[in-house]
Amino acid sequence: MIRLTNLADYAVVVMTAAAREPGVRLSAARVADVTGIPAPTVAKLMGTLARGGLLTASRGVAGGFSLALRPAAISVAAIVEAVDGPIALTNCQAGETSNCAIEGHCGVRGHWGPINRAVRDALAAVTLADLLQPAVQTAGPVPAAVCATEKVEA
Repeated sequence: MIRLTNLADYAVVVMTAAAREPGVRLSAARVADVTGIPAPTVAKLMGTLARGGLLTASRGVAGGFSLALRPAAISVAAIVEAVDGPIALTNCQAGETSNCAIEGHCGVRGHWGPINRAVRDALAAVTLADLLQPAVQTAGPVPAAVCATEKVEA
């Protein structure tokens, strides 16, 4: 199973909460109340997201955090990368040293780049503006052939 880290998941929730209140400076405590994520985690994430250019931070009595860009200009990929770094499904593609037993003779290693780009592109195609819309419920996974050939009406 491929999963986001908890922090990346929470960062998407935090950013969605901020997007629901455009132009409002939000405190970490307020976002924690709205999302149910512990306040220390929210504070850490908001700082990280601000350093990543996705939130702006203001100090003082009227301070807090707000979106740095329009919701339509912030992708899920940008949020995940601000928290976790570049999207890579394997350690050998993330530039990390690994204990992979087949690293020297892996027949697939060169193919992970295009796979990583496809995953990143899929996450980049979803924006905060999309996440503010009601979720579309499906009966189950849609075969790729159907997705590629059928037009979805809005």
